[in-house]
This record gives sequence, C-alpha cells and structure tokens, in this order.
Amino acid sequence: MTEYQKMIAGQEYDCFASELLSVRAQQQQLNRQLNQTIEQDNQDFTQLCQQLIPHKSSAATISTPIFISYGLNLTLADKVFINVNVTLQDNAPIVIGEQTMVGPNAQFYTSCHPLDAKLRCSGLETAKAINVGKRVWIGGGAIIMPGVSIGDDAIIGAGAVVTKNVAAKSVEVGNPAKPIKQLS
Repeated sequence: MTEYQKMIAGQEYDCFASELLSVRAQQQQLNRQLNQTIEQDNQDFTQLCQQLIPHKSSAATISTPIFISYGLNLTLADKVFINVNVTLQDNAPIVIGEQTMVGPNAQFYTSCHPLDAKLRCSGLETAKAINVGKRVWIGGGAIIMPGVSIGDDAIIGAGAVVTKNVAAKSVEVGNPAKPIKQLS
C-alpha cells in the first residue's frame, strides 16, 4: 500500500514520503495558478478547478484565494459556496454536501499528529475524513477538526471550533463548539 493510499484510508503514513511531496507540490502549483486567475467565469479558471478539484460539481462556487492541500480528496456537491480564504487540508477526504455555504477564513483540518515529539518530527501522522451534510451553514473563521461529521441543515457559528460530530439541524457555537439550539 502506498503512503497516499494509507493517508486517505486513515492509516498511519509518512507525510514526508517523496510520493506525497511530489503530488502535493503539483497540486500546490495548481492552487497558486487558480488563486492568480482574475476572472472566475473564464475557461482557464474552470480548467484549473477541474485539475485541482476533480470532484467539484460544475454548480459549486469557490471564491479565491482558497488554500487546498491536495484537492484530489475534496468533494464539493451542487450549489456549494466556498467564500474567500478558506483552507481545506484534504489529506483525508472532505465531502461537502449540496447547498452548503462556507464563510470566509473557515478551516478544515484532517491531519492528526502524534503527541510524542519524536514520532511527530519523524513525519508520522494519520488523517481523518470530514463529512459535511446538505444545506449546512459554516460561519466565517470556523475551524472543523479531523474526523468530524456535520449533519444536514446544521449551522456552525462564526469562529466556532468543531471538535465533535454535529447533529442535523443543530446550531453550534464557541470553542469548543457546543449546541445552543435545535432547529425544527
């Protein structure tokens, strides 16, 4: 099993493996080119999006700048809206359901690092998938941590740090995020 396969499967992998460094460098180049494309309605922007994020619906909208680790492990469904300065660290899959809105400066992190410094410095890490349901609203500056699932129609308040799964139709705020309301 390759380091890339281990990474997306949630197994321990070497984040410094040449295979991963090569793929990430290629994807980072596409990310920089996308961020430098001025008009989002042109063919260059569309082609760069398809290369960087092959699982992006043509009906999903991303605003630049955007910061993506791989893009290959990112799924954006129909009518997803990603605002500016969003970070999507997709070492493990990140799936964002249809009609979900992500506010500016939101951050999605899938990597988990060992507490032991020697292991951490050796490049050993794991990654846990993030799943966001349909019609979710994630406020600006929110942070979604590794392994979190967010249910349909949930609302994550601006600046919230989501460390645990969020139920459908729940409104969660704070650090760490806690439910404050259940929507009907």
